[in-house]
Amino acid sequence: MQNSKKAVVVGGGYIGLEVAESYAKHGIDVTVVDFAPRILNTYLDQELTDILTEEGAKHNLKVRGGEKVLSFKGENGKVTAVVTDKGEYEADTVIVSVGVRPDASWLNGELEMTERGFVVTNEYLETSAKDVYAGGDSTLLPYAPTRGELPIALATLARRQGVVAALNAMGTKTKMPAVNGTSALSFFDYKFVSTGLSQNGVGLYDGKVASKYVEERIYPDFMRKENNLVHMKIYFDEDTHRVLGAQFMSKHDVSSAIAALSIAIAAEWTLEQLALADIFFQPEFDRPWHFINVLAMAALDYKLGGADKLLF
Repeated sequence: MQNSKKAVVVGGGYIGLEVAESYAKHGIDVTVVDFAPRILNTYLDQELTDILTEEGAKHNLKVRGGEKVLSFKGENGKVTAVVTDKGEYEADTVIVSVGVRPDASWLNGELEMTERGFVVTNEYLETSAKDVYAGGDSTLLPYAPTRGELPIALATLARRQGVVAALNAMGTKTKMPAVNGTSALSFFDYKFVSTGLSQNGVGLYDGKVASKYVEERIYPDFMRKENNLVHMKIYFDEDTHRVLGAQFMSKHDVSSAIAALSIAIAAEWTLEQLALADIFFQPEFDRPWHFINVLAMAALDYKLGGADKLLF
């Protein structure tokens, strides 16, 4: 990094963004190239990623979405540029971070596998071989929002699978609970968290999905005058109002709020329950209506006869 002046990061996921931010903070010109149209396409919707892209630009970090990397150029054993289907980017450093693919082919013929190469397990994480358990990125997880299965490459979930597998191996029957893919990251001054469905995963749900984007103050005006907005979005079943996913982002640390939403999704809560959920109030912490309540109320279009200010 010390000798780098221009870096290209291929891949705009969590790892790619963390590396890109680190290089930018050291004064290096950084370009992030991703085949997806936006950074963090799996985790956040455009309302939030547009803000992050603008934030990156302030720190000499450019984003080029919707571009396919074709080749690398080099001289004397050193990289000089990255060539995409839409342009060419000068670089003396290139970092490739383009996702996860299971590599369990060595188990072919030994364990039952899916067509995509994932190890098949039952609800106790036992494979097709008796007393042999599997977890991690080469397995599918029960996914609460859709009630189906999904590959989710997160260390937190692999650790949970490890515990569940160990309990079953020791004789304590324990089902792997349904998960939501809850995750968090910071990017310069912003902290963001997500859980469950996002726009990228709406097609996985068997039903009508609706969403609501809201910007709300975290603290009362008399407590803090500086920017204390939280940007948030919620996904829900349009007919039943069952909560399916959520995203929060702010320059303040609102990460703990996503735990409540993850639990709500797992418990199959509705917007009505979330809107009036019992959340404490103290002026130095929040407002009389917590922003989680406000998000659900906004999704329901609660107005109490048009008296918005009374509610929010």
